[in-house]
Amino acid sequence: MNGPAGKPLIVQSDRTLLLEVDHPDAEACRAAIAPFAELERSPEHVHTFRVTPLGLWNARAAGFDAEQAVDALLSWSRYDPPPGLLVDVAETMARYGRLVLDSDGGEGLELRTTLPADTVVLEEVLRAKGVAELVGARLAPSIVQVPIAHRGRLKQALLKAGWPAEDLAGHVDGAPHPIELCTDGWVLRDYQRSAVTGFVAAGSGVVVLPCGAGKTIVGAAAMAEVGARTLVLVTNTVSARQWRRELLTRTSLTDDDIGEYSGERKEIRPVTIATYQIVITRRKGSYPHLELFDANDWGLIVYDEVHLLPAPVFRLTADLQSRRRLGLTATLVREDRREGDVFTLIGPKRYDAPWRDLERQGWIAPATCTEVRVGLPDDQRLAAAVAEPDERYQIASTSRAKLAVVDALVSRHQGEPTLVIGQYLDQLDVIGERLGAPVITGRTPVPERERLYDAFRAGEEPLLVVSKVANFSVDLPDAAVAIQVSGTFGSRQEEAQRLGRILRPKASGGQAHFYAVVARETVDQEYAAHRQRFLAEQGYAYSIIDAAEVMPGTTT
Repeated sequence: MNGPAGKPLIVQSDRTLLLEVDHPDAEACRAAIAPFAELERSPEHVHTFRVTPLGLWNARAAGFDAEQAVDALLSWSRYDPPPGLLVDVAETMARYGRLVLDSDGGEGLELRTTLPADTVVLEEVLRAKGVAELVGARLAPSIVQVPIAHRGRLKQALLKAGWPAEDLAGHVDGAPHPIELCTDGWVLRDYQRSAVTGFVAAGSGVVVLPCGAGKTIVGAAAMAEVGARTLVLVTNTVSARQWRRELLTRTSLTDDDIGEYSGERKEIRPVTIATYQIVITRRKGSYPHLELFDANDWGLIVYDEVHLLPAPVFRLTADLQSRRRLGLTATLVREDRREGDVFTLIGPKRYDAPWRDLERQGWIAPATCTEVRVGLPDDQRLAAAVAEPDERYQIASTSRAKLAVVDALVSRHQGEPTLVIGQYLDQLDVIGERLGAPVITGRTPVPERERLYDAFRAGEEPLLVVSKVANFSVDLPDAAVAIQVSGTFGSRQEEAQRLGRILRPKASGGQAHFYAVVARETVDQEYAAHRQRFLAEQGYAYSIIDAAEVMPGTTT
């Protein structure tokens, strides 16, 4: 690339966009392409984005049209973009909404074209795999009948056929249950209000906000707008109880209004908070708790951490398309590539706030991200070289060489609320013993987890060693330092969630610090690079240092 003299973007015919990171206009360019382009690779100087159909359709559903996308490419590209790509972008975005799923005026549904000339499109999709068995009689050249029960599965099939339908069939109101926000001493932030407005106007969809930006408050405000019986689905019991506390604080709901449906309790009330785990518990080939979905006339279903939806919940959600559905997440990245199911079954992205924008506005804490590389001892290096791939990663991730680095980082941030986070329980037990710190894993009883989290919030326990049970929906507002020693292979969503543990604004206005301790020249280093991709898309840069820099007087 030619440096600052030219524009920062190169648009290529293979749908990739190359962004020169050091260019003075790089941030403005990133903001212009972010609504429709997905980050693929993020080395030091040139980041690679890709334009995908799903990204274009999500942008279109959010009101971002083809003219804006093409204009962004033309405005920021150093060279003339390939004409074929510009045509492809426009035509792909135009596919969204050419087919509409709507009420037939009675109790049924119909799939119809929006343009008279598009009857050929309808003919095409009716011959696509998996579509014909989901529709009923042909009512007119441009209209086909759709059984209500097939609403969700038909949307999935149409997306796979390349013709995503706009769902205008509306939602049932559900049983009313008035809910009001109690805003004594606080107000909805502008971006939270925009998120709620975007969701309510559409009736279903996903709100993407960074950890610490108040997704639970967005959920509460949406519940107040809908004013109906609500089912909230969460990742674990600790999260369920945090939701309960937040709803009791932020809304007019009382203890009697809120039920918990988990492994410990089975309460169904006007607002019921259930864990994904209990809902998908399988016995003798069936899911006995799934009747929860049909047991009440829900007006709203909230999916917390929607990017984690288990497959059975996707299947159930396909049958719940008449209910308003709100997905909340910090990232729509799914390692199983089922983002399309989120798009069709929960709804398109209705609001997305860039992390660094909220940081600049002071709503989340500024954070530095540092990868600390250590060398493997010779015996472990040899063991990793001859091991099977999954064992190779564990050997590198749990190397004893990381222990002294963790000690040094904890000492460096003595007095700051710190989390040491990892994947492997034996490794965490060793670290907990070395540091004299409590260890929280899936084996820790829920009451003990809650006690330790409360002690951390109160400043009584300044250091916790935690497994992946703390990745999601754990409210630790004062956490300022996170030290990651191992993770779930190359999971980008996990990296984002772990950074999110420390992003709540600090009372002192101070900086948050995120460290990833990585074994050099191993699969651990390769996975670390993959894990960092989502954060790079949000504008975070990892500095890479040698372990000797945190342990003066040593070599690696």
